[in-house]
Amino acid sequence: MPSSHTRTLTAASCRRQSRLFNFLAISSTLLSFCLFALGELIAPAKMPFLPFAMALPPIMLWLAASIFVYAMIAHHPNERVQHYNKWAGYRYYAIVGFLTIFSNDIAQQLGGWLTVLGMGVVALVPWAVWDVIKAGREDWVDMELEVEHHG
Repeated sequence: MPSSHTRTLTAASCRRQSRLFNFLAISSTLLSFCLFALGELIAPAKMPFLPFAMALPPIMLWLAASIFVYAMIAHHPNERVQHYNKWAGYRYYAIVGFLTIFSNDIAQQLGGWLTVLGMGVVALVPWAVWDVIKAGREDWVDMELEVEHHG
């Protein structure tokens, strides 16, 4: 016979979960941009791949990890948390997808790979920061959840 009890989901936890995807997307994007710029400064002529070798790991790691973060929060009991997570994911995957498809053309036409990464930063970071601020200003409340135990 299943037994149940209530569990409190705190307002602070909801606020943190609503901002998590955006925080990590901002961090990985800025880290990648900075590493690319650093690579451009220190790469000798014989190592033109160095900026890419430095900049791609944060993007690739966050792209893989973001799927798990997104899935973890997608079914959160608080609908506002789900809302912030959904839009953070839409925004991030749209920008990364667009740049993946058009990055080579943009780099050749508009000034190089730093321009491509700069476009990613400009398209993602201000909007994600705004969502972090908005989520922080929301009036979050504790939630009581009914938890069932089987066994």
